[in-house]
Amino acid sequence: MADDNKDGQELSEDEKLAAEWEAAMEETGEEATEEAQGDEWAQAMEEAGEDGGESADNGVRSAPMEDFGQSSLATEGSGPPPDLDVILDIPVSISMEVGNTQIPIRNLLQLNQGSVIELDRLAGEPLDVLVNGTLIAHGEVVMVNEKFGIRLTDVISPGERIKRLQK
Repeated sequence: MADDNKDGQELSEDEKLAAEWEAAMEETGEEATEEAQGDEWAQAMEEAGEDGGESADNGVRSAPMEDFGQSSLATEGSGPPPDLDVILDIPVSISMEVGNTQIPIRNLLQLNQGSVIELDRLAGEPLDVLVNGTLIAHGEVVMVNEKFGIRLTDVISPGERIKRLQK
């Protein structure tokens, strides 16, 4: 295939691509004319028009709409329960927050060994238990085999957790 047309000028990339497609279509024995493609399109549109009505003003046919009533929606208690085994092995990060505070960067840079940072919690107040940064419970520090542990004293209800997420 030549890179120039009959006048000796170079073809653009689009023209080269069109010429390649035309040659390929001729090799397969199919017609590559726009008229033939238009006829095929018109025939397909006529066949589709038999199933549904066309709009008279612009020739556009509306898509059929399915009615998804209340009966087709999954309701609580209907059908088999979800398979929780799928998510049971997903790792999550759990952390305990003793308290927090805000300090200027100037003071942060002056901290060294032995410095004391005042927190917003009182001594003996329950710790926050966070899972992936979301509060799920409160608890108190305990010792378990010479390691720190936490005894949960109050677990946040799922409804309350959802309310906190929406804020």
